[in-house]
Amino acid sequence: MEDVGSLAARVAAVWLALVLALIVVPSALGVSLGISEAYMRLLVRTLEWATIRIEKGVKKAQPQMLKTPVANGIIERDETTMEKEIAGLHRVDFEFSDIFYFCRKGFEAIVEDEVTQRFSSEELVSWNLLTRTNVNFHYISLRLTIVWVIGVVVRYCFLLPLRFTLAAIGITSMIVGTTMVGQLPNSNVKSYLSELVHLTCSRILVRALSGTIHYHNKENKPQKGGICVANHTSPIDAIILTNDGCYAMVGQVHGGLMGVIQRATVKACPHVWFERSEVKDRHLVTKRLREHVADKSKLPILIFPEGTCINNTSVMMFKKGSFEIGGTIYPVAIKYDPQFGDAFWNSSKYNIVSYLLRIMTSWAIVCNVWYMPPMVRKEGEDAVQFANRVRSAIARQGGLTELPWDGGLKRAKVKDTFKEEQQKNYSKMLVRNGSIGNLSTGTESD
Repeated sequence: MEDVGSLAARVAAVWLALVLALIVVPSALGVSLGISEAYMRLLVRTLEWATIRIEKGVKKAQPQMLKTPVANGIIERDETTMEKEIAGLHRVDFEFSDIFYFCRKGFEAIVEDEVTQRFSSEELVSWNLLTRTNVNFHYISLRLTIVWVIGVVVRYCFLLPLRFTLAAIGITSMIVGTTMVGQLPNSNVKSYLSELVHLTCSRILVRALSGTIHYHNKENKPQKGGICVANHTSPIDAIILTNDGCYAMVGQVHGGLMGVIQRATVKACPHVWFERSEVKDRHLVTKRLREHVADKSKLPILIFPEGTCINNTSVMMFKKGSFEIGGTIYPVAIKYDPQFGDAFWNSSKYNIVSYLLRIMTSWAIVCNVWYMPPMVRKEGEDAVQFANRVRSAIARQGGLTELPWDGGLKRAKVKDTFKEEQQKNYSKMLVRNGSIGNLSTGTESD
């Protein structure tokens, strides 16, 4: 037994030494030995080969289905306005056939609405050799099955232990480093060490995800005293961005592992964590954010105005609070490539540990980050209009669908105000066309 224990200790020591020498130290220094690049090239070629095998193995009717993006949905919607659609059916006066428009919209929402599908994982055009995305394909060929089995062995027996080791090193370093730096008095030295710890640990954590990140337009990177706003897909969004720069973060207080990290990092950097249910806390957050923005020597604030994770196919309503603070807004668009791994966190279905396990057993995390030109609030523009303008810019840059709905619908029911808005629009259309007046006159004459 002693020999077995000694052998296990030696293997663990060699494993840790290789991880530190080949991955941790280079990533902490911001250099690459080319291992990740070689892995991604091999992975791309493997997935391309698998796609070809799948297309050859399916029936003639199925390849056409493969080429049609699932994101288009099963309903072909007409994007024209209510007034145009109803006016196209008849004259501009009221008719009982108008109810057909609302019935059709209701049936469409029941079969496939455009909101709840944003809170589930994005469907792939083709299988990426991950079991959880193999919806349509079960058995194509023996060679494809062998490759899938090899992939399972590689992901769970090699990549998972490697990524777990890197994640443990990165998280431990983050907690210990920020706790130690937090003991120092406020000074330029403390700020420098805090940024160094955050940047170094973020680089290690990106390696733990086998992350391949492409940053575009770095000349537009957020500056100190500004506010960085980005679309939100996952908790790793923050790691993706801090891999290229440091931010003071704003967000909801979490429990468990995420809560431990939050409590440690706030000691070294003025992050702002708040309870979403406490209104008084919100006023305090707004006050602290304004004070933060007023100090041009402090790190830019990182905010995800959607308030919840969306599956990276769309951008939903931005909360106006982030745009009432003042200062310069630096929009950032983040777009993940689902072919290599699903970055979306369905927080109502998975806790943070389960989510990270799914991420670490994926092939890789590949994404593009676009830094966009800074934006300021125009004269006469209110916070809602400014938020919508920033959201539109992010959606266009990231190739995402822009939706006016509140991300809070993930857990809450539709507000009555949304229903009343459609009723008001229809009433205004009738009043403008004089239909209500004609209908009243006809009723009185009867």
